Amino acid sequence: MKIWHQSFTVLSDLGAYNDALKQHFARVARPDTEIVMHGMQPGTYRSNYPGSDIRHAAFQYVHGLQFMAAAVKAQQEGYDVYALSTLPEPALREIRALVDIPVVGYGESAMLTACMLGRKFGVLLFIDDMDELITENALRHGLESRFAGAQPVGFTFNDVLAAFEDPSELIETFRDSARKLIARGADVIIPGEAPMNVLLARNGVSEVDGVPVLDSLATWVKQAETLGDLHRLCGIKACRKGYYHRLPDPERVNEIFSFYGLNRLEQSS
Repeated sequence: MKIWHQSFTVLSDLGAYNDALKQHFARVARPDTEIVMHGMQPGTYRSNYPGSDIRHAAFQYVHGLQFMAAAVKAQQEGYDVYALSTLPEPALREIRALVDIPVVGYGESAMLTACMLGRKFGVLLFIDDMDELITENALRHGLESRFAGAQPVGFTFNDVLAAFEDPSELIETFRDSARKLIARGADVIIPGEAPMNVLLARNGVSEVDGVPVLDSLATWVKQAETLGDLHRLCGIKACRKGYYHRLPDPERVNEIFSFYGLNRLEQSS
């Protein structure tokens, strides 16, 4: 199986995180699964930190065009699954309406899995103001009654990158923040953004006071493998009924992407 991994970061700017992702995927994926990592175009952001753009709805919408173009490219190149490895899940619905291969969202897969581990899940975040977006996503996924809330974790993106050398202080901050979320009713904790997730996973943080801390990246990989299997073995596909779900003519897709210059995107991997 071949999975197209799509990050919201420019991976070439993030050496330690990029290497940690590769190691984590190698550990959790099946031996016959190939995960090919892709990031945003170099120069997409002003710095190596996408959060300053992601906090603006308009910028996230525009950046989502890269995700859509990448999904079409993944299908054209014969990938079995297209997987968004980012909590905001830009253009997730639109991507599923563009391609016939399975599409997996990082946040959606984490939330659905968390519902099988406890009554309510909560999400810890290092990007300012994203709690509002995650609340909207939980509602969009039909999981409002299972959602205990989202809140800041108490450290930043750059703190996470630095902690790949010494994570001890950051992990304690995470545990303290998790306890606050547990007090709000969460009995499963989702470490929101993927860099935080991979740092915690590689250091064996899987619970706080008996409450599971979900490895959302591992969940994302396993759901991608499962959907790929169901597609290949059973012919199961996404819904194609209704206004938003019908697949457009591929020639028209190429025409539109060419008009907006999206056919010239070369994904960094």
